[in-house]
Amino acid sequence: MKFTVESNVLVESVNWVSRSLSSRPIMTALLGIVIDVSNEVTLSASDLETAAKSSFNADIKEKGKVLVPGRLLAEIARSLPNKPVAFVLDNNRVLVTAGTAKFTLPTLPINEYPNLPTMPENSGFIASDVFATAINQVAIAAGKDDSLPTLTGIHVDINKETITLAATDRYRLAVREIQWQPNNLDIATSALLRARTLADAAKSLVGITQVSLAVAPITATERLVGFASEAKTMTSRMLDGTFPPYRHLLPSESIAQATIEVSTFLDSVRRVALVTDKTVPLRLRFADSKLQL
Repeated sequence: MKFTVESNVLVESVNWVSRSLSSRPIMTALLGIVIDVSNEVTLSASDLETAAKSSFNADIKEKGKVLVPGRLLAEIARSLPNKPVAFVLDNNRVLVTAGTAKFTLPTLPINEYPNLPTMPENSGFIASDVFATAINQVAIAAGKDDSLPTLTGIHVDINKETITLAATDRYRLAVREIQWQPNNLDIATSALLRARTLADAAKSLVGITQVSLAVAPITATERLVGFASEAKTMTSRMLDGTFPPYRHLLPSESIAQATIEVSTFLDSVRRVALVTDKTVPLRLRFADSKLQL
């Protein structure tokens, strides 16, 4: 294996796939990123729940396939100077060179690496900035308690041209509706995905115009949701369980409405929080065109 690629291209691809690396792998191979060199270079990583791939063109001298420590590769890639990066497989190690910077990466047993899931058929397209913003607004309400796995996820409800994202930790609820372009205008399906997975995907969508969304049908062997943009893909297994019904909690009408400046409100909340415990409720009193905390 031998190829050369621009450092910014390498960093972008490594950043994309490294988000799928396992923090507590059940097998050594899952610590690694696969570098597959054929007509192009493809990087891939997985924690068995999510899987990510990124392909890019490079000056390829020799084809090959190798598994290297993922987090080490990510740290090396981000530290390299803005120069072409050369990769050379030498026995059981990979030599990485960029200008005067040189690194040696050990290899991992690639024969132990699991097969990655196949990307489901594309279901439609959505503006990446709209999707990323909606995920960030909803993910904050997702639970952190792994003993309640259904509450650690974001419920994605797809009904024709509308996608509704919802998350709750039992104490708060966040819901956001966005529009998309489905291939089938009569589509009606839903999925429950890990909030962290969607949040990581949102971070990687910065600077991308459009992302395709792929949802496996209920009859599929593997219940997957996939995201793709240009030469990058990510798949995630759906969480088991049923997301609690929430629409009845959303009031259809209100007795009053108030418009407040966000920055001023946040500053006030921070000041009040200095003299109270995080478990103590915060009372908001609306009166005479003022909000008292």
